Amino acid sequence: MPVDRLLPTPEAYDLLDLTRELAAKELAPRASDDEAAGRFPRDAFRTIGAAGLLALPYPEEYGGGDQPYEVYLQMLEEIATAWLTVGVGTSVHTLACFGIASGTEEQRKRLLPDALGGGLLGAYCLSEPQAGSDVAGMTTKAVRDGDDYVVNGVKSWISHGGEAEFYLLFARTGADRTKGISAFYVPLDTPGVSFGAPEHKMGMTGSTTTQMILEDVRLPAANRLGDEGTGIRLALSALDSGRLGIAACAIGLAQAALDVAVDYADERRQFGRAIGEFQGLQFLLADMAAAVESARATYLHAARLRDAGRPFGRQASIAKLTCTDAAMRVTTDAVQVLGGYGYTRDFPVERYMREAKVTQIFEGTNQIQRLVIARDLLRT
Repeated sequence: MPVDRLLPTPEAYDLLDLTRELAAKELAPRASDDEAAGRFPRDAFRTIGAAGLLALPYPEEYGGGDQPYEVYLQMLEEIATAWLTVGVGTSVHTLACFGIASGTEEQRKRLLPDALGGGLLGAYCLSEPQAGSDVAGMTTKAVRDGDDYVVNGVKSWISHGGEAEFYLLFARTGADRTKGISAFYVPLDTPGVSFGAPEHKMGMTGSTTTQMILEDVRLPAANRLGDEGTGIRLALSALDSGRLGIAACAIGLAQAALDVAVDYADERRQFGRAIGEFQGLQFLLADMAAAVESARATYLHAARLRDAGRPFGRQASIAKLTCTDAAMRVTTDAVQVLGGYGYTRDFPVERYMREAKVTQIFEGTNQIQRLVIARDLLRT
């Protein structure tokens, strides 16, 4: 059932109508087949880009939609309700664009319009085989050589690696553990850039995930985003916003599972009546709805703090933790509501359950979120 949303402007409601129509016509009908086949939906990102949905939180002067983050996240949730792969891919792309938006005015004017219009899809390259949650442990190096940097290393868990046209890359430019990391813009066709075989995942099989291999990659110094040594600050700042994107996507997935469960409970008959008439099942559905709506409130609160220019890092971690845990619980309960049918691929809830798991892992595991929350509490 459609979510009853509270949006700040009439324009935002128009965007909601556009997003729902596009999601219903262009995304939802093909999601199951493409996921089963492991097909990356590059054309879907062009479609939503052409509709302006990749540009929502960025300024109009660079081709953006100039929308508050709370609007962007609710549109993102609608996309993820139809197809999580596209929702998460949109969030990752927004994360990659954050790096460009943090660059110089020349870089913003040159690079953002194509990215925000869907002509270029971006990816985010932070993790490494031995540096996941420990970002400062990265070993990929960018060594200055005249007007260029020469980059060598391996990045891991790159969403739509090899499919995206540009990459926000973080590499070590100095020996200092935290102040020796810089950010770079890397086009797909840069010589020396290659990708490993796609990971074999339990869910989100339509979203290609690979290693990125950099062998004597020569990048112009003009492709560095921000000052040398400021990459870690940019990465962590981007992750605060990215965690809200994952939170919204997780709730979109949970909402999709709840909708299937409610429809099934209303239609499936046992003992002469719909199973939704049994109190035990009613209570299960009520708990699922409560989990979805209460978790949604956490990401909206964090987004409104961000829009107001106030600190929101702790609230972003709370939202990511709460929303992804809710998604795991709600999708699992949806399988239970459908019983044996829920365990088959005749219904999408088994896929939703498999997909929900990864939301608790990427953009910082939920154990890391608890650490972030606790440290912020103790510091304040």
